[in-house]
Amino acid sequence: MTTGAVSPRRADTRRNHERILAAALESLTTTGEVSFNTIARTAEVGVGTVYRHFPTPDALVLAVYRREVQHLVDVVPSLLEEHTPEQAFRVWTGHLARYMMTKRGLANALRTAPTSPKELFASASEAMRSAISTLLEANVQAGSVRADLDPLIVLRALGGLLYLSPSEDWQSQTERLTDLLWRGMRT
Repeated sequence: MTTGAVSPRRADTRRNHERILAAALESLTTTGEVSFNTIARTAEVGVGTVYRHFPTPDALVLAVYRREVQHLVDVVPSLLEEHTPEQAFRVWTGHLARYMMTKRGLANALRTAPTSPKELFASASEAMRSAISTLLEANVQAGSVRADLDPLIVLRALGGLLYLSPSEDWQSQTERLTDLLWRGMRT
């Protein structure tokens, strides 16, 4: 195993991979479709590069889904460092709303994926439950929410985010839903 600086080619490969995932996320969020040509154009890479990273549309859809779920978990510590626990919860809810809209675009594609959707959704559910548990614990410690809150119930309450539409003012609707939920969670 070698150590040291990553070659520029590897760094470029990672950047291309991230740009492809971001372009696919945008496409799935806005149109629900996976067109390698459109994604390549948006990511500013060749269509062959998209196929090298993701040989099938299923592989790309699964990668986008996993990336979004992982982001929901990974963002929690930085949100708690940068914001008060309440603000971290609110910002995270905005991330969750975006994820929910993406998930809607992914739903049809995920049904045909070779990985069991049941396994995939169970894994995602557990990851989100872990993220919300961390946020709730921080808020309990800060004295801003009740200690008896069940993370699963809070996630289910946030299920209303599934009804948001990217073509509407989903950000303000997310804020209003979060405010309503927050009032019920306060100490």
